[in-house]
Amino acid sequence: MSALPTTARPSLGGVLRRDWPLGAALPTAVLFVLFGKGWLADLSNPFWFGLMTLWLFAAVLLAAFSIVHHAEHLAVKLGEPLGTLVLTLSVIGIEVMMISAVMLTGKGDPVLARDTMFAIVMIVLNGMVGISLLLGGLRHHEQEYNLQGANAFLSLIVPLTVLGMILPNFTNSSPGATLSSFQSVYLSIVSVAVYGLFLIIQNWRHREYFLAPASSARNMNHDPAHGGAPEAYSSVYHAAFLLMYLLPLIVLAKKIAIPIDQGIRVLHAPVALGGFLVAALILSPESLSAIRAALANDLQRSINILLGSVLASIGLTIPAVLTVSLFTGKTIVLGLDMAQSALLVLTLGISALTFTSNRTNVLLGAVHILLFLTYIMLIFER
Repeated sequence: MSALPTTARPSLGGVLRRDWPLGAALPTAVLFVLFGKGWLADLSNPFWFGLMTLWLFAAVLLAAFSIVHHAEHLAVKLGEPLGTLVLTLSVIGIEVMMISAVMLTGKGDPVLARDTMFAIVMIVLNGMVGISLLLGGLRHHEQEYNLQGANAFLSLIVPLTVLGMILPNFTNSSPGATLSSFQSVYLSIVSVAVYGLFLIIQNWRHREYFLAPASSARNMNHDPAHGGAPEAYSSVYHAAFLLMYLLPLIVLAKKIAIPIDQGIRVLHAPVALGGFLVAALILSPESLSAIRAALANDLQRSINILLGSVLASIGLTIPAVLTVSLFTGKTIVLGLDMAQSALLVLTLGISALTFTSNRTNVLLGAVHILLFLTYIMLIFER
């Protein structure tokens, strides 16, 4: 019999080497709590604006990547699909904190939450799905995944996205592309309820839908970052550090909203660019995980991450921002304009076509990248 793997007791030196980003993110958060109001009060000097922006972006990225790093190792220890769910919910927690912080900063942008969630859908369903399928197809020609799992994701993504981001354009009980209080409560309850039902399906009743087919699993390049041998450190160790990185991120999320808002005003940039920047910042570590999985021929994990992040974003972030709106009285515009609505419907339709077969190739990836580039073009030119 082979010896069972043991859990190592992390030494202080090992912790300092591995989790040095905490030594950067935590002091940054403390400094901005103490002095941030004065530092960010006047950003008219370009040098000072650049310094504050780069410092905050670097600290937020370090914290976000570290959260995902520990979530990934928890995912390996917990196994699929529960492990990927931990990773997804960690990123959605970052998203909700970032959007809520920016909403509550200053006057608050009524379309920021909508633009951020739309950016997440476009970045993930077009940009990251496209890159994952393209790079995976170039390296492995064709890749296989569990079709039932992808269809389960899309069966919720499509209706929740349309209800949350297109239906508000056609309601009459509140002005503009908004929802009334009753409609907000209704949408929040049904979104959370149907997402909770999905979690039961994903992790218990039909768990096999979200596991890689046996033929695909045999060909995976095993790596600790996406499904190889778990690390020697315990789940408690990774969970504790994941929570410790969340603390400075809560503070930094609110502070970074100020230079983002200032930069858009000074440069006269499109308002939607703010949502894109917030979404790109949130998704960067998770996107890297999905691409690595696709390159390792673990397309199932890549799809679980990508489609799971879109579903969680729509199913949980919309209720979160609507709740913030109800308690603060801030107006939240959820309805997309005509060009955005057309691109969203096209994206959902192409995604449904992409995941009609259990094998993918480079052509499918190229089509999604085309739609992503169209989205970028529409940010700057309508």
